[in-house]
Amino acid sequence: MAIIRLNQIGKDYSKRTSIINKKTARTRRQRGYNWEDTLVKRFNSLKHWKAFRLGSPSVALPDVLAVNNPDSTIFTIEAKSGTGTTLQVPFDQIERCLNWVNNFQVYQKHEVILAFKFLSKKRIGVGTYEKRKLHEFYKVWDKTRKPLDFVCTYDGKTYALKNGKQKRLELKDFLMPFKSKYQLFYK
Repeated sequence: MAIIRLNQIGKDYSKRTSIINKKTARTRRQRGYNWEDTLVKRFNSLKHWKAFRLGSPSVALPDVLAVNNPDSTIFTIEAKSGTGTTLQVPFDQIERCLNWVNNFQVYQKHEVILAFKFLSKKRIGVGTYEKRKLHEFYKVWDKTRKPLDFVCTYDGKTYALKNGKQKRLELKDFLMPFKSKYQLFYK
């Protein structure tokens, strides 16, 4: 009888954990969608710019595509948003952004932009947060570099992850064509 009850407790715990994990994943996806949507709206509010959110997670598409035909400019944007102290972009997401901009050679200026938004609350535990300032960083990928896992910190420092080890990797801050009172530049 005790074994049956313990099995039931284990199943109940597993079910609760699964529900919490699903809710957490949904919240994380919603944050990402909102950040992508914000970027699209900012570009579309500018004259000559047209931006598109390219859909749900996909193997072959960047998060946002922005074009300015009169200026012959195209950006592919990988957008990351979160409550932690670091945000990571996997190498394959950088690679797909590079593939897209390299296929549009008719544009004179083509950049891969990594857009980071650190939310105004910092996660300090499960469901526990503390207030902080909202920060946005826009980094431009050096197209001569081979794609690798890339991390941006809350203060704007950047580094690569190679075989689980941090390696200094400086990427230039990018001045976006729209204004943002939360954009910071790493000093």
